[in-house]
Amino acid sequence: MVQYSNQPLTLDEFLALPEGDIKYEFVNGEAVPKYKDDEMSPKFFYGSTTGALFIILSAWAEAKGRVVIEWAIKLTRNQQDWMPIPDLTYVSYNLLAADWLQDEACPVTPELVIEIISPGQTFGDMAEKATDYLKAGVSRVWVVDTKARTITVFAASSFPITYRDHQIITDDVFPELEITPNAIFQRAGLNP
Repeated sequence: MVQYSNQPLTLDEFLALPEGDIKYEFVNGEAVPKYKDDEMSPKFFYGSTTGALFIILSAWAEAKGRVVIEWAIKLTRNQQDWMPIPDLTYVSYNLLAADWLQDEACPVTPELVIEIISPGQTFGDMAEKATDYLKAGVSRVWVVDTKARTITVFAASSFPITYRDHQIITDDVFPELEITPNAIFQRAGLNP
């Protein structure tokens, strides 16, 4: 954690911190490393799944919106500024115009964030974070478990649903998107 005094950082102070090799999320007035130690550092399953999701979702999102890897989002959590860095984010052009071009954190609440469970993280950790995203106004959260080869979809209006194998994920929020865990993990090179 990075804190330069006994006082919590403000969001502006957090944004003014120098960039480095470590990615930080802003949580409860502190800069908290996204990956807390070497055990949690992204590995092959994480990286290849991130790439596969990016390719598949970007092809679907063409002319609809943007898919971005590790894009910080300005949100509120427990009535405090919160700036998480989801593994992938989808924002439609309805929310953020196609001609928007700024080198800054996502200025709107996205329709979809995806978190991929890294070594050292648990499904419970990610489910709690998914709940925080939903409370902050994110429409959908996907938690991807590369070991179990599942995708759990969280929505504020329903219980989480876990998809496996050839079960098709469809959602009115994402018209024309039909995707299966098997297709994602096969694209990532993780299916035998």
